[in-house]
Amino acid sequence: MFTLETLIAFLGWSTLINFTFLLMTTLAIMFLREPIIKIHTELFNLNKEDLGRAYFNYIALYKILIIVFNLVPYVALKILS
Repeated sequence: MFTLETLIAFLGWSTLINFTFLLMTTLAIMFLREPIIKIHTELFNLNKEDLGRAYFNYIALYKILIIVFNLVPYVALKILS
């Protein structure tokens, strides 16, 4: 069974790992945009404008999900303990 301390540690590490992945993804899209676009246009037959919008939506949604499901519960449990 999970203790409160174990759950807090799990959410803390999960938040850190997810934000690190978000940062790496954002940096990759910023600095390696052309190779990434080339790969995705060949795989999914999308144009550059659609891919730019898709990348932005992905990053925004992923950030919201990290905040809602990792960061907010972590902060709430830290306040409670």
